[in-house]
Amino acid sequence: MHVFWSVDCPHCVSQKPFLAELAERHPEVVVYDYEISRTSEHHRRFIDMALAHGIEPGSVPTLFAAGRAWIGDSPQIRREIEIAVAWAIGAMSGGEQADVPSQPSRETTRLPGGLDPVRDSIVLTTLLIAFVDGFNPCSLWVLTLLLGLVIHSGSRGRIALVGVTFLTTTSLIYGAFIAGVFSVLSFILYLSWVQWLVAAFALTFGLVNVKDYFWFRRGPSLTIADSHKPGIYKGIRSLTDRRLGGLGLVFATVVMASGIALVELPCTAGFPVVWSGIVADRGISGAAFVLLLALYLLVYLSIELVVFLIALLTLRMQRFEERHGRALKLVGGMVMVALAVVLVMAPDLMNDLSGSVAVFGIALLAAGLIMAVDRLRSSR
Repeated sequence: MHVFWSVDCPHCVSQKPFLAELAERHPEVVVYDYEISRTSEHHRRFIDMALAHGIEPGSVPTLFAAGRAWIGDSPQIRREIEIAVAWAIGAMSGGEQADVPSQPSRETTRLPGGLDPVRDSIVLTTLLIAFVDGFNPCSLWVLTLLLGLVIHSGSRGRIALVGVTFLTTTSLIYGAFIAGVFSVLSFILYLSWVQWLVAAFALTFGLVNVKDYFWFRRGPSLTIADSHKPGIYKGIRSLTDRRLGGLGLVFATVVMASGIALVELPCTAGFPVVWSGIVADRGISGAAFVLLLALYLLVYLSIELVVFLIALLTLRMQRFEERHGRALKLVGGMVMVALAVVLVMAPDLMNDLSGSVAVFGIALLAAGLIMAVDRLRSSR
């Protein structure tokens, strides 16, 4: 076994006793470990072995054995390592392999990319983060403003064309941004300070959003700057021009949506960075990452799709008020603070289904209690 690890990586530290116990049970196993965060001595070896096994060198721990590679540490990864070791020992000895542990019965439920929707916590983590991210006040404010003005045309066809084009364009840009962040993090996450940087980024974003619940737009604030709003209003009003139709309306919507998506990024970047860090830390890449990203975008857009369909069916649009934005910022901020703390103090929680649910549950409960106490205080 060749194990590449970092002294500051909690997953690496938690995996070491397992590998020591495995080597003790099987004298045939020899473990070579290479610490790569405090020296560059083993970087070349890491890159060469990763490329030889068809994976990207990046996250740790990365373990190579029996012609296979594993990135990260989880109960499932440990089971797979034990299976591979048992088979390799059996092949070396030429003896019976009856004692090789069988694959879990749920293996057949795996999705493309090797993801198990029942057992793999990263699927649930993606669903939860994307759902909370979908309630982004900046995105919802722009969408309600856009649909509110277009509704005045009274044409469901026009609303449908603008809405679908707007959501498609913004989701593609958002997806490209997330993929870019993931590519960078997956390549450098083996450096211990990067994991701390992701946690610090999440904590900063979370605290600023929590601050906005109590002191909205006072001091640092992750909202769309006032300087950009005249341009947004102007771009949206241009879509109500009845001289625009068909391809002209689609082109104008794409241009406007692209500009808005870029302006919104400072407001929406928090959760994508945290999610990308968690996914990269699990060593996920290729088809599995594409599948998770598609799932993230689908869940993220589900909130806006509901708003869009209501507007399309009723030809009505309620105004998105400051109190709505403050509540959403509190919820998102508390979840982000909770994730930042977990990433530093107990990252293994995110490798467990019940742990992931507990982290989000505690954050949402805390947000609910804060809002309840604030309302009680205001009513007095």
